[in-house]
Amino acid sequence: MRVLVTGGAGFIGANLVQYLSAGGGYDVVVLDDLSAGQPRPTFPREVRFVRGDFTDRSTMTECLHGVDIVVHLAALSGVVASVEDPRPSFAVNVAGSFQLLEMARAANVRRLINASTGGALLGEVAPPISEQMAPSPLSPYGASKLAVEGYCSAFAGAYGLACATLRFSNVYGPRSAHKTSVVAAFIKNIIRDEPLIVYGDGSQQRDYLYVDDLARGIEACLTRPLTGVYQLGRGEGTTLHTLIATLKKVSGRDFQVRYEPRRSGEVRSTWCDIAKAAREFGYRAPTDLEAGLRETWSWFVKNREIWSRQPALSASD
Repeated sequence: MRVLVTGGAGFIGANLVQYLSAGGGYDVVVLDDLSAGQPRPTFPREVRFVRGDFTDRSTMTECLHGVDIVVHLAALSGVVASVEDPRPSFAVNVAGSFQLLEMARAANVRRLINASTGGALLGEVAPPISEQMAPSPLSPYGASKLAVEGYCSAFAGAYGLACATLRFSNVYGPRSAHKTSVVAAFIKNIIRDEPLIVYGDGSQQRDYLYVDDLARGIEACLTRPLTGVYQLGRGEGTTLHTLIATLKKVSGRDFQVRYEPRRSGEVRSTWCDIAKAAREFGYRAPTDLEAGLRETWSWFVKNREIWSRQPALSASD
């Protein structure tokens, strides 16, 4: 089975590719333009890496040749950046993904797994969030992901392209050196002896999902002709206060925390109901926060040379 992973050199993609390669049974092609500032990952020898932009038609024509399934992870992410300028989110996430769907259909791709989001797409609703809730994005980024979900549904209904959209919660773990997400940002600042910056009072909640659990969930979808939307998370809410306390335990360090005003476009609290994914393809996320943070902390300490020249980061979702 040949699988194309767009954005496969990013944080989630690199972990997914390693997981698929270790399990065997997959001929993996990775497409990534490395524009997020990450180093080119060292993939197993059998993995084919193409450096390029998924919005480029000639590149996609080459990468889609003989592909059975596309795992579409490539996107412009970031709520705050999309609020500052909404146009890139539309151009890349919406127009680029629509073109990919068209080209995948023409190339006779059997299935497409689309990476989406939960909180940014649904807006400020009472958790737990579920697939049955009506979306109400608070940011252009959330709106762009909702638009792609709509096109995936349309291509499944109109053309028979089996498209499953997986709404990821807040994913963390190794190989996230280039990320500005909250866990990566906090760990880097702790190692540097820089204060952690919290936007809000720290009581806001997120659903923190360890990346290996996500990789297992994506792999479970590869062999099933699924369509529709599925929430993937740990299935529980964790406050920033709890995250910070767990990082103190895991790191064995004390550090300062600075509180700043809440930022526009960010959802205050969100976590997800994973019952549908558990029921339909056996999804589960067994890694608890402390265990996942220990693995993540260890990776950052061992790989400081990868990210040590980056500036100190503030956290974002």
